[in-house]
Amino acid sequence: MKFSVLQFFSWPERRVELSTVYQRALERVQIMDQTGFDAVWLAEHHFSTYSVCPSVHLMGMHIAGLTKNIRIGMGVSLAAFYHPLRLAEEVALLDNLSGGRVNWGAGRGFDRKEMEAFDVNPEETYARFRENVDIVNKAWQPGKMTYEGQFSTFNDIEVLPKPLQDPLPTWIASSSSDAVKWSAEHGYAILMDPHSSHVEIHDKVGLYRDTLAANGHQNNQDIPMARLMAIASTDAEAEMVARRGAAWTVDSYANPKVGSGRGEQPSRKERLDRYVNEVIIHGSPARVVDQLKELEEEIPLNYLIASVLSHETFMLLADEVIPRM
Repeated sequence: MKFSVLQFFSWPERRVELSTVYQRALERVQIMDQTGFDAVWLAEHHFSTYSVCPSVHLMGMHIAGLTKNIRIGMGVSLAAFYHPLRLAEEVALLDNLSGGRVNWGAGRGFDRKEMEAFDVNPEETYARFRENVDIVNKAWQPGKMTYEGQFSTFNDIEVLPKPLQDPLPTWIASSSSDAVKWSAEHGYAILMDPHSSHVEIHDKVGLYRDTLAANGHQNNQDIPMARLMAIASTDAEAEMVARRGAAWTVDSYANPKVGSGRGEQPSRKERLDRYVNEVIIHGSPARVVDQLKELEEEIPLNYLIASVLSHETFMLLADEVIPRM
């Protein structure tokens, strides 16, 4: 199993200086660089203290200068909000300056506040996102590009630099079944979200592989799966961390309809219980190792993106869980 971290820059209640949030996160990344983690995946968010990282490409460049070993993942670039050629340039430049360490993850986004602020029609986000991903990938091919799409038209344009990696590893964030099917139909590798239950992840991985095969595609890239994690010295302490993390997630970020199969909005308690019982991996290091081994067989989970809910979680993951795996 490969291990990585989905790095947020959360600023709950603005309790400390924002510079402290960045300092702690970057210290964590430097530990990762020396302890066998495969990558850090950077989460792009706007206008929210849930994670104050509006530019994953700029943050990625800073991390490239602080590290030597880990790969730098976009988790994700919100592609519908960018001019596609500018997006292609920024990611390719980061790949060159990091020595070919970029994992590019692209996502549509879901927050209407972000869409409205960036003047992106919510009804057009799927189409705009998919077209922009197509343009970026074509822009990275050798030579000049001519493109005529629904939202963008270019004639005889050469995007420079080209990525150092050829091809540059690319994933599509695919949370819904429709998104999974679209990615598979087009042969893209996928990133799995941290808010689905383990059972839902298992089902979507099966759907992905079946659809990939049915469309004559073969993609042997890893399927990175983001999982919320809470680890502490005892199972009871870890559950408390998990419940606090679930409350922060539900109150500040998560789609209120996630997990509701009844077509109605679940109560806050139902949402919290769902996260703790079906989504978050939590427990003592020994219990977490057992859970990961089970998920490794059942899903199968071969590439973990840990979305850690406390600093202790991160340290125990690095010091006691990964060595046992």
